[in-house]
Amino acid sequence: MYITLKEATRRAEELNYTVGAFNAHNLEMLPDMIRAAKELGAPIIIQTSIDTARYVGHENFVAVCKSMAEKEMVDVVLHLDHARDFDDIKEAIDKGYTSVMYDGSHLPFKENIMKTRAVVDYAHRHNVSVEGELGTIGGTEEGIHVDEDQKAYTDPQDAVKFVKATGVDALAIAIGTNHGQYKSKTAVNIPLLKQIDAAVDVPLVIHGGTGVNENDIPELIDNGIRKFNVGTELLVTWTEAAKGTFSDTKINKSLRHNIIPCNEAVKEVVKHKIGIFMNKEGRLNTVR
Repeated sequence: MYITLKEATRRAEELNYTVGAFNAHNLEMLPDMIRAAKELGAPIIIQTSIDTARYVGHENFVAVCKSMAEKEMVDVVLHLDHARDFDDIKEAIDKGYTSVMYDGSHLPFKENIMKTRAVVDYAHRHNVSVEGELGTIGGTEEGIHVDEDQKAYTDPQDAVKFVKATGVDALAIAIGTNHGQYKSKTAVNIPLLKQIDAAVDVPLVIHGGTGVNENDIPELIDNGIRKFNVGTELLVTWTEAAKGTFSDTKINKSLRHNIIPCNEAVKEVVKHKIGIFMNKEGRLNTVR
């Protein structure tokens, strides 16, 4: 089914797993990402940046996700990641995305609340979920760079106020992760996560997931992480495969022979991550 983020995370809360949110950097890799989820019997969140949505076409992403969700019998969410402009968010909603993120993390606290609330009001009228962000995540995302000294952890009490005032369906938090990190692994602040999870009643989101040590993921899931973003690892994997296939091929060979191995490499990464995200040894949440 083609579903919302709220629906996907509600099911994840019931069975105590996290839903993999994977950035599609082009249209070519999209079908194999969805097939990876189907093969594991898991839902998947397909994320696009604003620029990628414009490059491929919002309607094309919507059409592929809708048709494959029905054909492959897999739950698919289509999510616009890190949007700061109302017009970009409105365009995604109007063209069929089921989830959007308003990133007001760079704004003063009250302004972040007010602008996120405006997005929530519009999105909910169209049955679209909204992810907000509180705290500042380091690294670089779509050309926006945050230096180490600009990072700010999410304050649990601010999170309570933010969630209540905005009505967001999910909250991205800053607990030490970084966008674009893939050569090293970060030390996530588990004690802070536990405080935030105890304080708020909405699904929590990890950004910069490529830089998270996989051994830490089960504990993150057990403490409220219900959406887990992976982007850089897919980009690096696809590009590394492409360097090999395109450098070795004859110039008149069909492009599909160069691109299929790249998509298959991404598929294996998605399957591997989903296997961890399903938290098969974790507890069930019967009451919360």
